[in-house]
Amino acid sequence: MGTDTGAEAGDAAKAGKGADTADGGQAERDAAAELRGLVVPAAETAARIVRGVPAGLLDAPTPCPEWDVRGLINHLIFWTGRGETAARKRPPRPGVEERHDFTRDGDWAARYAEQALATAEAWRDEAAWEGVTSLSGDPNGGMPAVVIGGMLFSECVLHGWDLAVATGQDPALPDRLVRASYEQVASIAEMGREYGAFGEQVEVDASAPTLDRLLGLAGRDPRWKP
Repeated sequence: MGTDTGAEAGDAAKAGKGADTADGGQAERDAAAELRGLVVPAAETAARIVRGVPAGLLDAPTPCPEWDVRGLINHLIFWTGRGETAARKRPPRPGVEERHDFTRDGDWAARYAEQALATAEAWRDEAAWEGVTSLSGDPNGGMPAVVIGGMLFSECVLHGWDLAVATGQDPALPDRLVRASYEQVASIAEMGREYGAFGEQVEVDASAPTLDRLLGLAGRDPRWKP
């Protein structure tokens, strides 16, 4: 996640090695139960923001240093598709590779919205949060499903913010999504930084709004401007 809040920073198997000891106790079950009720609103929020991206700003910078708007949209479309199969404990569908440019394939905003909602519906199933699964399809690189589900949820929130501020939109992130994402990111922040999924934490005052504290924890400057 971090400066490039990728659910797996492009490498689910690598990150999974840091999650092998994740606690499968009551706290995780409670978190999963809350997030199951929020995955659809999070996907709808991200889809709204993606639909608001002007085609003329695809080359604009984002708060994720390695991605412009085009690269971030491509990242979201690709890994959101992997998120649906991960929820169902299935290998990824054969087809395009991660480097594919979806923004050249017609109505990419509609494609993302459709995929985001399909993935969210898959994660509404209680069984999706149980056991181990993989975004990469590597049977030896799995992570606890509750970790992957939580990261995919926060992808919508954090990358939604990234795209909104990069393209002059009001993120308008619902408070309940921000609070849940803060709790989720806080639970894996150290692991995320260790494996390069988060950037270095940006110090934010403890009295700052939850969104600002979430952004700082995920390696973003809440005051970032293009």
